[in-house]
Amino acid sequence: MATNIKVSAPAYTADQIQVLEGLEAVRRRPGMYIGGTDQAALHHMVYEVVDNAVDEAMAGRCDHINIILHKDDSVSVIDDGAGIPVGIQKQTGLPALTVVMTKLHAGGKFGGGGYKVSGGLHGVGVSAVNALSTWLESTIKRDGKIYRQRFEQGTPVTDVDVIGKTKKDDTGTIQRFLYDDTIFDEGAEYRYETLVQRIREMAFLNRGLRIRLVDERPDEAKEVSFYFEGGVSSFVRYLTRNRGVLHDPVYVEREFDSSIVETAIQYTDGYSESVFSFANTINTPDGGTHLTGLRSAVTRCINDYARKQGLLKDKDPNFSGDDTREGLTAIISVKLVDPQFESQTKVKLLNNEVRNQVESAVNEAFGEWMESNPRDAKKIVDKCMTSARARAAARKARDLVIRKSALESMTLPGKLADCSERDPAKSELYIVEGDSAGGSAKQGRDRRFQAILPLRGKILNVEKARLDKALGNKEIQALITALGTGIGDQFNLDNLRYHRVFIMTDADVDGSHIRTLLLTLFFRYMEPLIAAGYLYIAQPPLYLLSAGREKHYVYNEAEKERVMNRYNGKKVGVQRYKGLGEMNPEQLWETTMNPEKRTVLQVTIKDATITDQTFDMLMGGEVAPRKRFITTHASEVRNLDV
Repeated sequence: MATNIKVSAPAYTADQIQVLEGLEAVRRRPGMYIGGTDQAALHHMVYEVVDNAVDEAMAGRCDHINIILHKDDSVSVIDDGAGIPVGIQKQTGLPALTVVMTKLHAGGKFGGGGYKVSGGLHGVGVSAVNALSTWLESTIKRDGKIYRQRFEQGTPVTDVDVIGKTKKDDTGTIQRFLYDDTIFDEGAEYRYETLVQRIREMAFLNRGLRIRLVDERPDEAKEVSFYFEGGVSSFVRYLTRNRGVLHDPVYVEREFDSSIVETAIQYTDGYSESVFSFANTINTPDGGTHLTGLRSAVTRCINDYARKQGLLKDKDPNFSGDDTREGLTAIISVKLVDPQFESQTKVKLLNNEVRNQVESAVNEAFGEWMESNPRDAKKIVDKCMTSARARAAARKARDLVIRKSALESMTLPGKLADCSERDPAKSELYIVEGDSAGGSAKQGRDRRFQAILPLRGKILNVEKARLDKALGNKEIQALITALGTGIGDQFNLDNLRYHRVFIMTDADVDGSHIRTLLLTLFFRYMEPLIAAGYLYIAQPPLYLLSAGREKHYVYNEAEKERVMNRYNGKKVGVQRYKGLGEMNPEQLWETTMNPEKRTVLQVTIKDATITDQTFDMLMGGEVAPRKRFITTHASEVRNLDV
């Protein structure tokens, strides 16, 4: 019989209720405001301040933004906007600058008329940056004067002082801050390349805005400046620069009472869709009403044109959305007064009126373009026809895979060594290169929750082939049936049989190639699996170092050198693992598969546009961009972990 036992606990009284004043809540729970304390959160600090300057640009008051990474790790963001007001704010009796910098949910973006559209909606951005900085200095140029106020850990340590004079038309804001290293993770630092990608995107989305980034930290300072007169058309050209294009970008811009719709559309000879959506310059990775409006309008325009020109016969069905999205590269950017997002993270736009506005703008402009450019329009229709035929072939191939699998061992491939656990949340699948490694993995695994799927050879490169061709590859067939999710437009994450999927390949060139082929397949046709955090890369050791009775497994050259130096010239045995098959089952379990000891890399997508370009460049048909990339980064290989 079960007995209820009361466990004594500390008394819960009124004295235990705490009220966090001012910015103390931000310092206590930084993850709620900037997403964490890691390197990504550190970059988010810069983005928050830059976004304020971009809001000035969207309001028509700013043309230049300068970002400087100083040698002391402080960051300056300088704009030539109107400058933050410094007069007394009636509600608080404090200078407006002090209010903006120290009060959450304070700013000019709550309907007071300061901004028609803006990316910052909650008024927590720059005040959160202030709270998480060792110090921050705000310098404001307004009304012919230069003002400055200094803050330490979010608290004002000076008044708003006048420190000089300037010309009446010389206005702007300078925010310089040093992040608080007692809050952020050890080793977190600003990455120049990460910031370059972000500011390039911001410059694309704000036509005519010049954004400059200077990194003063290296011996030789690095600098880059972005300015795009073409706006989102330039963005699309950038995305398709390594692809074969069917026509020049089609640019659409239209202003409504409460919003501005801007989009650029271009078809390529590729097989994947690369469409990215933004609302008030904020990336919406889950799309929303603006993306839905774009897709439906493009499909309708192509079908209407194909019918009108007799390219689609009466007996032919209309093109589906999937047919018209193959090879489509597009940017849809909307700027609106009152954006409604699905959550605080702003991943999906919900404004219903935006769908109709986007559809109206694209239907009119894209339809007119097709009528005026019949040769290019026919190329698009031909592309859609080929896509429709291939999609029908893919459906047959997919059905064949499912029917064939159903006849073989209850839908599971014969080569799969499954686990006994049936709860996906407790189950793991290792995709292993080769039968030899597969044999070691099968013997070394924990059969209760670890399944092994060996692959023979290299799977098809899906970046260069349509899905119907990919489904003819036996290794891809085995992987699809083992996962249970289906693939492409029929992918269903709810049917995934394992919530941890590991790619485990040899630490050599062939192993890296196989890993990249698998990552390409997952990104192009099973992306929700990555987004859910279920895909990992196993990290087998590169060496076994033996010194007497001591053994050390090391995972890269740098770690090997550290261990060798520790023994100071004593004899150390070195065994290099060229492949997983060289390890016995016990070693493979101990180093790579034991959940208590293994080191793994989780595969994530931080920036979909960059990921899309990278796969296109590495695995696509154009050789020159890939060669440039290899030549540029060859010198870095020795520093990479294997």
